[in-house]
Amino acid sequence: MTDTDKKLGVIIVDDEPMARGSLRTLLAKDSEVELLHECRNGREAVDAVREHAPQILFLDIQMPGMTGFDVIAELDEDETPVVVFATAYDQYALQAFEVSAVDYLLKPFDDERFRSALERAKERAGKNVGDPGMGPELSTLLDSVTRKDVEDDPDPDVDLPWTKLAIHRKGRLDLLDTSEVDWVEAADQYVQVHIGTNVHLMRQSMSKLDKCLDPERFYRVHRSAIVAIDGVRRLEMLGGGSARILLGTDTWVPVSRSRLPGLKQRIG
Repeated sequence: MTDTDKKLGVIIVDDEPMARGSLRTLLAKDSEVELLHECRNGREAVDAVREHAPQILFLDIQMPGMTGFDVIAELDEDETPVVVFATAYDQYALQAFEVSAVDYLLKPFDDERFRSALERAKERAGKNVGDPGMGPELSTLLDSVTRKDVEDDPDPDVDLPWTKLAIHRKGRLDLLDTSEVDWVEAADQYVQVHIGTNVHLMRQSMSKLDKCLDPERFYRVHRSAIVAIDGVRRLEMLGGGSARILLGTDTWVPVSRSRLPGLKQRIG
């Protein structure tokens, strides 16, 4: 950025004065940004964003009245700046990803961690190098929420059934709504998640998905297949007591003998 370039405007939001002071001090060390306003709560944040139109927002999550996520929900898409969450709680990483936060600072953080988050936010806001992707801490936290050991039982602290499936791709992580999944197919150490004509590769075990998907919607018809019951169009009996089902117009999925009685109960 040259001297003639406009600085990137920043607003910080935190109900703790010391936290705001720390962010203020750290921002002052970067000549490419300008602190436009400080906010003590979510309502002040919404008003300040609309008044000052910052490019970057450092946002706490747990605050009186409105949470940081309430702030994002209140703002229209075209008035929402690049968001970096700064919080003492790690359990909101999935929600942070869903609202496209560029990074997730876990308090207490050091100067280097802050600079990394700020650089990432500047890149996104300035569109100098394209989308820089999620921050490393957010990525790590997402892993801890969405990608447990494939042989472990479901984490008792994670809400069941799962409403999202995490698909790891190079440089990013996509979240799929389980309500849109037609069926899941085993593929060695992975599974293939079928949504319409699209297939998404996910590193997860069938046994784990069988435990974590909504049993009211999904049923494991074979050791290599889990299907959405409402997508079953036909049940066809085969020799030896096995069967197959038709999903949609042209997808046939095998049904094992041991799972056939349960399937018949589910589809009536």
